[in-house]
Amino acid sequence: MIEPKIAYSPSGLQERLKSALAEAQEFLLSRQAADGHWCAELEGDTILESEYLLYLHYIGKLDPETLRKAANYIRGKLLPEGGVAIYSGGPFEISASVKTYMVLKWAGDSADALHMVKAREVIRNHGGVTKCNTFTKIYLAMIGVYPWDGCPAIPPELILLPKWFSFSIYNMSSWSRAMLVPLSIIRSNRPVRPVPTGWGIDELWLNGPGKDDIHLPRDEETFTWHNFFLVWDWILKFVNRHHPCAPMRRLALRKCERWVIEHGRTPGGLGAIFPAMANYVMSLSTRGYTNDSYLVAHGIAEMDLLRIEEGDTLRLQPCVSPVWDTAITVNALHDAGLPSNHPALQNAARWLLDKEVRRPGDWIIKHSESHRYTEPNKPVGGWFFEYHNEFYPDVDDTIMVLMALNRVEAEFDREKSAAVRRGIRWVLGMQCRDGGWAAFDKDNNKWLFTQVPFADHNAMIDPSTSDITARTLECLSHFGFTVEDECVQKALAFLYRDQCADGSWFGRWGTNYIYGTWQVLRGLQAIGADLRLPYARRAVAWLKNHQNADGGWGETLRSYDDPQYKGIGASTASQTAWALMGLMSAGEIHSPEVEHGITYLLNTQATDGGWNEELFTGTGFPRVFYLRYHYYRQYFPLMTLGMYARHHPNGFSPIPREQEKSKALQQFFKQPRLFRKVARMRTLASLDEV
Repeated sequence: MIEPKIAYSPSGLQERLKSALAEAQEFLLSRQAADGHWCAELEGDTILESEYLLYLHYIGKLDPETLRKAANYIRGKLLPEGGVAIYSGGPFEISASVKTYMVLKWAGDSADALHMVKAREVIRNHGGVTKCNTFTKIYLAMIGVYPWDGCPAIPPELILLPKWFSFSIYNMSSWSRAMLVPLSIIRSNRPVRPVPTGWGIDELWLNGPGKDDIHLPRDEETFTWHNFFLVWDWILKFVNRHHPCAPMRRLALRKCERWVIEHGRTPGGLGAIFPAMANYVMSLSTRGYTNDSYLVAHGIAEMDLLRIEEGDTLRLQPCVSPVWDTAITVNALHDAGLPSNHPALQNAARWLLDKEVRRPGDWIIKHSESHRYTEPNKPVGGWFFEYHNEFYPDVDDTIMVLMALNRVEAEFDREKSAAVRRGIRWVLGMQCRDGGWAAFDKDNNKWLFTQVPFADHNAMIDPSTSDITARTLECLSHFGFTVEDECVQKALAFLYRDQCADGSWFGRWGTNYIYGTWQVLRGLQAIGADLRLPYARRAVAWLKNHQNADGGWGETLRSYDDPQYKGIGASTASQTAWALMGLMSAGEIHSPEVEHGITYLLNTQATDGGWNEELFTGTGFPRVFYLRYHYYRQYFPLMTLGMYARHHPNGFSPIPREQEKSKALQQFFKQPRLFRKVARMRTLASLDEV
């Protein structure tokens, strides 16, 4: 139990809160773009820079200045023991380290330099280049430093399978689909664009090239699905080696090429994410398109937008996050007392409305199998993460935008209400059969796909998650849904089943159990669930028991690999904010833990009104790729302090929650016929009939 740390008298607390909120609001308001949106840097690890250099070499556009600046950035990320990690404070990771070592050689670093010697030794101590993941092996094979026979087959024929078939590409997660369809073109053609002499990595083989075992690792048990697919991998490679131009293969490659072009020629590029965008360009290059062709030139231009040059360094973002940052910032500013009609919020709402997706994307494949919302007379709408990505709106961004729009009053309320209705209809139609919500697709949970040889990026499927499901409940609560609604009851059942024995919830999209537990408690409270019940009290106890002595909370990304790190780590502003919002949602606003946590946030606020946070608290693919959202440390603490100020008797409450909800209902249900229908039956079917 944390002992209370009284930092302020009641009047002093109120003044300190007001000051902290004002400074934090000003921090964000001063960084709003002229068109109304916010977008902070989205930081990944050095695989972005090293793979970018590899991509530039492959398409013949690697210039010495880009190589020099990227190498300068990479050197700053080297571990003292050699190699690199995939998140700040993390352990050595072999795939990232092999690519880092290679591109530093390209930049002219001597193999005898101390950092190169250390990297080489630690890579060899971990098994050498053959221990890299399959995506790394494929990229290395493309430049002639790894044999294609050591890479798994990615059969383009998957695109020919019926959409309902278990191994259809539409049973892959959307991000894997965007990465693997173009990669299947590359893998099938086995291209090699060799690097200059001296740029190879022969020294990273334990026994030399051609002597190490390049076979894909098997499970120790004889009869497993993974071993079964390894047999099929051997068969596919044999057939492709002896019949590379078989009619079925030619047909599949043509269809993959059409799919890649259709999805990649839109603004934002294929999937609007780094690996898919790079694979798009390289796959078309493999098919004979030149850099001057419109499609390839468009892909190259989209990739260039991810570059950040600062001083004498160059780094890459995996994608950009303007819709996500803008929606959360609007919610945080309003929660912290900014009026609903404030010009900054109105401008942001206008910008968000312009980003609504009205065209069908890949999500419609699974959506239309079991739902009526795709009828032509039932328009749907959603929101994506980036500036452009119309094929891939996602549930998490959509619900965050819906909550943001609900909090804003503007002259375009009629247009806003129509967009909100479309968004709610789309979100309801995306509920999975298990009662939860996933990110980009519904019922994308074919476990068998995780056992194929090219699945070691740990992201082949997109199943329901507790964090998105709970945030969806929070969103639905803004529009009159309660625990009486069937869709809510199914979601609650999913959350009860998904809770860990110790009371926490896994966090798929943020680090990790702190993130999941906060979001579930917040969602349950918003929708009207009884948080006095034992399952909720276990979650509260778990959060309290993992508070650090300084009053904050933190959790290392190692918790995705090893449960012993669960809820343990150095305090961060974002994770402290999540834990505090979880506790306050569960009625713990007067607890000493909350008081201590609020004191931590107040004491660690920087002079510019923001907070400092170097650690990664965002999750791309658990155990494989992590993210540092540069605004997480800004808008989540602001949201937390606003929540505390609203509900604490010694704080202030500029926007009472009940008034806010009443206003939301009036905005959403202002059409009499719609209001009567929803008041009579707030169910999925009733919304479908509206």
